[in-house]
Amino acid sequence: MPLTHSKRSALVMGAILAAGLSACRQDMHDQPRKKPQSASAFFADGKTARNFVPGTIPHDATDDLHANDNRWLAEDEAFYTGKLDGKLVETFPLKVDAELLERGRNRFTVTCTPCHGRLGNGEGTAVARGMKQPPSYHIERLVKSPPGYFFDVMTNGFASMYDVADRVNPKDRWAIVAYIRALQLSETIKYDELSAQEKQLVVESTKKHEETAPHGAQEASHPK
Repeated sequence: MPLTHSKRSALVMGAILAAGLSACRQDMHDQPRKKPQSASAFFADGKTARNFVPGTIPHDATDDLHANDNRWLAEDEAFYTGKLDGKLVETFPLKVDAELLERGRNRFTVTCTPCHGRLGNGEGTAVARGMKQPPSYHIERLVKSPPGYFFDVMTNGFASMYDVADRVNPKDRWAIVAYIRALQLSETIKYDELSAQEKQLVVESTKKHEETAPHGAQEASHPK
């Protein structure tokens, strides 16, 4: 009985499908692969995971840490660790100006005052509620400590103080260090050593603080 056109077409399609299926092996389902962090004999370094190509940077620089900052590669050891060749840095790795100090004051108030107090004397509200009192920034040991010391403590923690690296970016940590230095200077400089303009600023600042400070807050002090 001769095959109809439709039957011939069905047989041809069946043959093609059978040929295709015969070419599919289990290898296509279980393809060779490596698990993360496993060893590999293919690469010279013996690792499966590959490093980024040197110089790779994110395409978006809009977050707080890197806005207007070209330090994406974190190659500036002093800026990111507070150390240089394993030693605490003695100077700031960025420009200290009024803008940085104001940012430092803001971040210090938010992050540090609960324990260290507004004046850096270790008399914060958390201490009043039972937490261990931290040392005053105005003791001789801390006055003589280099900027890198404070940055390192904020980055890695020290004694009972936990690190704040996960909530305060490096630039803000340096801003806080700069403000700590300003607090220390405010307790050592003599009022008579200030210029007439600086004395007026102290008076105005003290008056403004007294007008805006909540009831029971620490009183601002100025050099004597």
